[in-house]
This record gives sequence, structure tokens and C-alpha cells, in this order.
Amino acid sequence: MASNAAEISEAAAETVDVVADRLQQLGASTSGSELTLDEKYQLCRSIGAECIQDEELRNLLEKKPNPVAYDGFEPSGRMHIAQGVLKALNVNKLTRSGVTFKFWVADWFAQLNNKMGGDLNKIQTVGKYMIEIWKAAGMDMTRVEFLNASDEINKRPNEYWTLVMDIARQNTLARITKCCQIMGRSESDNLSASQIFYPCMQCADIFFLKADICQLGLDQRKVNVLAREYCDQCKPKRKLKPVILSHEMMPGLLQGQEKMSKSDPNSAIFMEDSAAEVKTKIKKAFCPPEQVEGNPCLAYIRLIILPWFNSFEVQRKEDKGGNKTYTTMADIDQDFSSGALHPGDLKDALTVSLNRILQPVRDHFENNAEAAALLKKVKSYKVTK
Repeated sequence: MASNAAEISEAAAETVDVVADRLQQLGASTSGSELTLDEKYQLCRSIGAECIQDEELRNLLEKKPNPVAYDGFEPSGRMHIAQGVLKALNVNKLTRSGVTFKFWVADWFAQLNNKMGGDLNKIQTVGKYMIEIWKAAGMDMTRVEFLNASDEINKRPNEYWTLVMDIARQNTLARITKCCQIMGRSESDNLSASQIFYPCMQCADIFFLKADICQLGLDQRKVNVLAREYCDQCKPKRKLKPVILSHEMMPGLLQGQEKMSKSDPNSAIFMEDSAAEVKTKIKKAFCPPEQVEGNPCLAYIRLIILPWFNSFEVQRKEDKGGNKTYTTMADIDQDFSSGALHPGDLKDALTVSLNRILQPVRDHFENNAEAAALLKKVKSYKVTK
């Protein structure tokens, strides 16, 4: 899946550049109505390593002027760069295409999954901290809504719990257990009763929020497919199934880490890491010479740096090859695999780029008293799996 996703990302880059030029002409806060259908589709599709189904996404953008996309997140600790910067990039692409983005602040879900030791007050504090980060990281909030699960469910309990119970009734325990990956669990884990309940609730969220697009990571694919299956199971059947637009999962920085982990601080760059911490982590990151496959540093450049800056700047002494500006991942991969781009030079350039992105977030948490207090609380909490 990773190599295929990389090919999709590279192929999408050219079309995104064209749309980006148009957006610059129109202004970043465009509602999407100024873009053509092709431009909207290309911009939205560039997010996904996988889309189920492409034709449904195109039809949705053509026929509905203001589609709704959603992502739910457990407030479960500090925010890493995939959740911070990659999510901001994806949300901005969707909202520029005329989509309203609903963030489901899944506080009850985090409690069900025993995050923050099941302490709801701590979970809700972490949720506020995460919202502060997205604001500071450059997410355009014009068409973004943050909804606390506990608050919204308590407003319409009959509607929500009727959905949850029907989804549970329509599916076997084995089918629900297959979805446990969404919680960072495996089918072989000794799951609590609450964790069995969790997928039924997440599936219900999609319909409760009237979401047209599920924009989550590939690790959430199984429950999103469950929602599409439910459209055929429920009575009356739902003709319009939610489109699944799944982004690629960013790998951990160390060798063999397919996914970042909040419980392992060395596996990822966190959004309020200091410049020195970023430098240390990238220096230790797995980046063997001339190896492109499974290289997390190259994944960071492809998924974060190029989409953010539209270029990757490498500064070297003349006798080491001199300065070079890359605008495509293909050129970076080619130079790296041939040895023309040394891991040390790549890491130095990656460190500089990451710190440029993160500096506004650091400034916000240093200069805003409320944000600083939130961060201090969150750092004092013990992260539980």
C-alpha cells in the first residue's frame, strides 16, 4: 500500500500545483464556487491514498454545493506532525473546494478506549489543546466546525443511540471485532466490552453528523467500509453512501516503525517540539544511503514539506554539490537513490523546513497565556495506550 500511495501522491502533485496556482489567483479563502468541477475533484482526490469510490466523489462535488466531510479524533496526548500539519493541509484542500469540515472531538471515545486513564476532564483538556495547535498551524477555520461528541450526543440522544443499536443489531461480533484497528488495537487483544461498543458508535457518527465524506487515515478504513455496508443493511436503505477518502499513514522515524506513536516520543516530531528536539530526532531518524523504500525522512518530505512549500531546499558547500531546489519527489528520489543527495544533507534540509513550519506553533504556545497553560497541563499527563 505504501509504494502505491507514494505513486498516487506523486501523480497528484502536478494537478494540485495547477489548482494551487488558481487558488493563489482567487485568494486562499475561496468558497470553492470559483473552481471548476475538475479542479475541485483534483484538489480533494489529491488527499487520498485511496478513494471509495472516485465516481461518487465526483458526483458529490458536482451535485452538492456544500458537502460535509468529517474526521473524529481521540484527545489522547500531544499532537504529532501527521495529525497537526498533514491534517491542516488536507482540511484546507477540502474547504477550498467548498466542503464544510466537521471535527468530531471524540471525548467519550477516548474514555471508552482508556486514553488518559479514562479521565474525561483530562481528555477534554487535551481536546482544547489540539484545537489551539490547528489554529496556530495555519488551518483555515472558515468552514471548520469542532463538535464535542459528549455534548452533541446528549443533545439528540434518541437519534444517536437508535443508530448505534441498529448498527450493532445488523452486524456479528466477528465483523465488529475486525474494526478494532481503528482504536490502535488488534483482533487478538483482550478487548473490554467498551472497546467492542466503540466501532458501532464510530460508524453511527458518520450518519449522525450527516457526513458525505469520511476523511480519515487508512487505519480507519474498516469502520468506514462498515458504514457503507450499513447503508445496504438498514431499512429503508440509504442510497447515498459516504465517500471514503483515506490519507496515507506517516511512518515512525525509527527503523521498522510503520506508524507514529504518541507513547514513543522518538517515533515522531510533535507540534510544539523545540528546534533542538527536531534536529535531534531527525539526526537519529532511519535514513540509509541510497534507500528510498521504507525511508521515513523521504516520507516526511513527500507528505509534509513539498505540499507545504512546493519545494525542498538543500543547502550544501560547492564541493559537496552546491545548493539545489527540488520541486518534485521524483527528482529527490532519483538523486537520493543515486547517491547524489547524501542522507546528512537531506536531514539538514529537512530539519530546517520542519522548524520553519513549526515556529508559529511554538510562538503561539509561548506568547498566548491560555495556550501555554493548556500545554503545561497536557505535558503533565501520562499517556496511556
